[in-house]
Amino acid sequence: MNNDISINDFDFNLICEYFSNVERQGPGSKEATIKALDFLDGVDAHSKIADLGCGTGGQTITLAQNTSAHITALDLFPLFIEKLKFQTDKLKLSDRIQGIIGSMDNLPFKEEEFDVIWSEGAIYNIGFQRGLRDWRKFLKTGGYIAVSEASWLTNNRPEEIEHFWIEAYPEMDTIANKVAQMQTEGYVPIATFILPEYCWTNNFYIPQIQTQKLFLKSHAGNKTAEDLVKNMRHEAELYSKYKQYYGYVFYIGRKI
Repeated sequence: MNNDISINDFDFNLICEYFSNVERQGPGSKEATIKALDFLDGVDAHSKIADLGCGTGGQTITLAQNTSAHITALDLFPLFIEKLKFQTDKLKLSDRIQGIIGSMDNLPFKEEEFDVIWSEGAIYNIGFQRGLRDWRKFLKTGGYIAVSEASWLTNNRPEEIEHFWIEAYPEMDTIANKVAQMQTEGYVPIATFILPEYCWTNNFYIPQIQTQKLFLKSHAGNKTAEDLVKNMRHEAELYSKYKQYYGYVFYIGRKI
């Protein structure tokens, strides 16, 4: 297999099926979501939060359980929204969480509709700076944006890992440059913090091990499915080898 293949090269339906069977579709944790939330002032029962690229809603549920706000959770994959709705009904949160199918590059919202725009591990789908720019109009003046994004933690890194991420996500950059982009797009940077290692290992890569076995069993003989699993295993190996050079970082800003 060509190890330069990225997750974006695979069939969307296979990706959706694969990631619908794990709790998180990217590195993160309840603790990280709550920590980011703590930097936001004035979020109350009158507040409206948009959770863009919500996946199956791990962080959406955490937001609802730790605020009294109303949350609109959007994702491109209907199966993810189905799973989110199942959880919201089960936890009796459906009065405050609305799951909708849609694309983050064509949002069905009104200008200045939201007090908070949230996106964990998903803004890369349209690019960090473009997301900050395009989503700004949907945010009230003084409102917050909070996104997590893969970022370089050092200015220099080994060629193998740099090449992998340039292929997977060419806009990956250092924390300082990401903060500068946030300022360029009309936000005051409020906080940044690096997600702990367990957000990748315990919460993202390790839970995939069992999922991969079942996925391969249900797609026996399907080379595309096999390559997807190989790709995810390769990504996990690279993280174990080079985790001191990159990580997920939360970026929180306020619209001015």
